Amino acid sequence: MNDLKNALIKAQEDVRANCPMAPSITNFVTIDFVANAQIAVGGSAAMVYMPDEGNTMAEIAKCLYINVGTLIPVHAETVPNAAKAAHEKCAYVLDPVAAGMGELRTKLLTDMKDYPPAIVRANASEVITLAKMWGLIDTDEGKVRGVDSTESVESAREAAETLARFIKGAVCVSGKDDLITDGERTILSFGGSEYFARITGSGCSLGGVCAVYHSVTDPFTAAVAATNAYNVAGAIAEKKAEGTASFKVAFLDALSNMTGDDLTACPMKEI
Repeated sequence: MNDLKNALIKAQEDVRANCPMAPSITNFVTIDFVANAQIAVGGSAAMVYMPDEGNTMAEIAKCLYINVGTLIPVHAETVPNAAKAAHEKCAYVLDPVAAGMGELRTKLLTDMKDYPPAIVRANASEVITLAKMWGLIDTDEGKVRGVDSTESVESAREAAETLARFIKGAVCVSGKDDLITDGERTILSFGGSEYFARITGSGCSLGGVCAVYHSVTDPFTAAVAATNAYNVAGAIAEKKAEGTASFKVAFLDALSNMTGDDLTACPMKEI
């Protein structure tokens, strides 16, 4: 665990020193929160949605973020173009929002098996569903209810570890306690806030922050850094919040003040 803690400190220092841009194709409901969270941890944001923009960003960035929520027709071209370009030229983080719902979303996610991401950030149901889509597991679990999970984080462990080994990267399963794995190492990260379930975009913005950290470090360290940052900042913000709106402001403030020592102070357990 000491090696991981040292890597977390270095990742935070490198993000602050380099301000890496992590372009995002993300859903329109949460685009503001994603951008502000990326900037708060020390990165830079660029929100794109046209087909040629993802290709261009893959040429100049080290990691993209692709979120398949609130799809519109242009995404049928934009998402695969960006994913293929990022897979070939840099890397990308995938948030398979509402995996299994709708023909376009199902096709986009199914096709991504041929050009997989470096990190998958999702809830338990989405992780299980994506692993099923890609033929990596055989189970009846993983039913989705909109963007909400119907499965526990613990139930997604096998799917997450299998998926991580396939993509040769990391999978972050968000829930009351968060699970992060690279297929060999699996840890739980604790903290956060009940307010995360009461605001729009906490999961989406976490995916965008994963992309910021992956711009400076490996997938597993990046996923742990982003998750720990959210768990620490969420706990701080909850103490100051008077409601959902003030929580969101306090949360972004806490991310803005995040240090490497804060990331290592977050309670973690290897399982």
